[in-house]
Amino acid sequence: MNQSLMSEESMQRMEARIPELAGSAFKLAYWQALTISGKVMEARNGELVETTAEGAVHVIRSIAKPTSVRLGEKRVRARKA
Repeated sequence: MNQSLMSEESMQRMEARIPELAGSAFKLAYWQALTISGKVMEARNGELVETTAEGAVHVIRSIAKPTSVRLGEKRVRARKA
């Protein structure tokens, strides 16, 4: 078997780039959605808004504030009866 082993240092360098790559992917998806459908739904400042390719912003509704979760904490969503 010919396997390429990665050093700890090179793995840490690659992992450090994850936030940058995720941000780039998010921006690309945003612009692709605007190009294809002409609008994007997003949460902004406690509101659900629709942004059009022309730049118009329409507030759909207010939304709940994000829930803070500490590192390692587990949360369970309550089931509605």
